[in-house]
Amino acid sequence: MWRGGLSERRIAPFECAALTRFWGCFATQRGQAPSPQRLNPTERRAFGIFLFFFQPGTPMSSLTPLNQLITRFQEQTPIRASSLIITLYGDAIEPHGGTVWLGSLIQLLEPIGINERLIRTSIFRLTKEGWLTAEKVGRRSYYSLTGTGRRRFDKAFKRVYSSTVPAWDGSWCLVMLTQLTQDKRKQVREELEWQGFGAISPAVLACPRSDRTDLNATLLDLGVQEETIVFETTAQDVLASKALRLQVKESWNIEELATHYSEFIQLFRPLWQALREQENLQPGDCFLARVLLIHEYRKLLLRDPQLPDELLPGDWEGRAARQLCRNIYRLIYAKAEEWLNSALETADGPLPDVGESFYRRFGGLK
Repeated sequence: MWRGGLSERRIAPFECAALTRFWGCFATQRGQAPSPQRLNPTERRAFGIFLFFFQPGTPMSSLTPLNQLITRFQEQTPIRASSLIITLYGDAIEPHGGTVWLGSLIQLLEPIGINERLIRTSIFRLTKEGWLTAEKVGRRSYYSLTGTGRRRFDKAFKRVYSSTVPAWDGSWCLVMLTQLTQDKRKQVREELEWQGFGAISPAVLACPRSDRTDLNATLLDLGVQEETIVFETTAQDVLASKALRLQVKESWNIEELATHYSEFIQLFRPLWQALREQENLQPGDCFLARVLLIHEYRKLLLRDPQLPDELLPGDWEGRAARQLCRNIYRLIYAKAEEWLNSALETADGPLPDVGESFYRRFGGLK
């Protein structure tokens, strides 16, 4: 390969007629690329992405903290491509209509360390699991969210971009599992923990903020609605007594969650500082920073029961992590959008514009 700097793995996602044409030029002229004017628009876009990320001897980005985050993601064993693709669809593709050409998706994600084969395997798995659906147009495949997938995304990402935590009046939802077998009790407990419930005793789960519709649907899906007992308490004058705070520490293990939030801050604060020092933010850098930021933050929120402020420590790291995520997102989203619009394609060509709801993320982006 040209100058010995590019492996087949790094080149594979960009294989197209245009690159075949200028690989020969690289080999004979030692790096003098063909004139982009000779390429059609799709080929020029692939060529631009190629040059941005794969100039030999240059780092993935000029931002050291961003390179460290990319390397950290690449060193995961195994690389969780499906999870990152879910993040990308929820954060970036869904606001643009939810449908993209698979080839452009492959080109977009390769710089993060996901090769073409892994992306295709992950897309196939997500399709089989009911998240995505495919449409063939000629030889190209375009993937979009299914109705079920869109509902899952809406529910999962609603937490990510919310601007404030809802007020709490001190009421609780209690679920008694005394009439269930040990195995079934364990299954229900694991499912309800995703909705913010904690165990205050071996057979009683509690949640200070429960969506009764979601709770009933979960109990029905598990086939235990007739074997569980659900209580709802009235509002309390004293929202968080000393005993209640101690119970929260025991039932929700918030100290471990605080450690994860602290790690998030340590990972992304250097990136925030580096981005602020840039006179001209690069669209490619902003895209990579945005997808990794939301990916890591989304994983944290999946673990977070979203307890009311009254039940959390005064120095709760989750507040600082949300503020940091919001600040970085507001700084980079516009340039990241430029990169997405230049890199992704739909069957009709360019991506549709985002709707107004996109600009309401984190309390307002504009």
